[in-house]
Amino acid sequence: MPEKKKKSKSKKNSQPAGQPQQVSPEVAVVNPEPGSRQAWGILLALVAVLFLWSYWETLVFLVQQWYQVPDYSHGFLVVPIAVYFLWSRREDFTRSPKVISWAGASLIAAACAVRLLGSLYYLEALQGWSIPIWILGVIWMFFGWQAFLWSLPGIGFLVFMVPLPYSIEIMLGVPLQNISTKISLFVLQCLGQPAIAEGTTISLGAHTLEVARACSGMRIFFGIAALAYAFILLFQRPFWTKLMLVVAILPITLVSNSVRIVSIGLFMQLGMDETARHLGHDLAGMLMIPLAAGLFALTLFYLDKLFPVVSSFDARSMMQKQSAVRTPSSST
Repeated sequence: MPEKKKKSKSKKNSQPAGQPQQVSPEVAVVNPEPGSRQAWGILLALVAVLFLWSYWETLVFLVQQWYQVPDYSHGFLVVPIAVYFLWSRREDFTRSPKVISWAGASLIAAACAVRLLGSLYYLEALQGWSIPIWILGVIWMFFGWQAFLWSLPGIGFLVFMVPLPYSIEIMLGVPLQNISTKISLFVLQCLGQPAIAEGTTISLGAHTLEVARACSGMRIFFGIAALAYAFILLFQRPFWTKLMLVVAILPITLVSNSVRIVSIGLFMQLGMDETARHLGHDLAGMLMIPLAAGLFALTLFYLDKLFPVVSSFDARSMMQKQSAVRTPSSST
């Protein structure tokens, strides 16, 4: 018996002297040294300070818009939701390289060019939209191309924190304004109200409801588009289901905005003019987003019931598994 053990040991260690020793295919992960980690952290901290110093006025402008314009109040939720997107995909994050990827500097330069263009033409939206481009460039530069692709969905969501330019609101808001007026007029008439429309003005007996450009639904459309983006990232659905959510953005926007206009008209008819004013200018923007979220959830529920997911299986592999289970029992 001891002789056999010696032979087995000699077989394990037997290898020609001239040949190099074979290495197992496993790759060892080398963590960065503490010194390099500290230098990396200090460099990132300096970049963060540079970002705050450079974009401080733009950030203050964005917060003021979120606070003053109810239709853009969803901006307070954009950054936390973007962070959650990154956190939910943290397992796919790759380790940072030991060298800086200077290709990311091209995105940083593009962000600076976009911001310069916005400052020259007094377009605050361009300055705000340069923020996600700048952040993506920094991620690419310090963490590599794979980290850039990993962070793209979450950082891209930051686009929705920037209010739309006034020119876009005017260009796209007028058609939505007319459609919202017609839908609200029809609903009010169905509810038995003496509603008559002249252009974008709805006469309700002694009261007059003006569907202004601010109530056209264009701003709500932008917030609901952000909500659809979040639904697409959070819920695992087939591509065609996600496409249906994109198509549903406009109908849900029109329904949500019409609910706001009809509610204002009903409060005015009840003699609650002050409540109607607060609903139209202070509270409606905050209430329309939860309403749109419920409509998106209802859309997903309807699509799941209309096209249920059918599980597929391979009959051959299932029969092979069953035969493998029956073979030991038959031998005994």
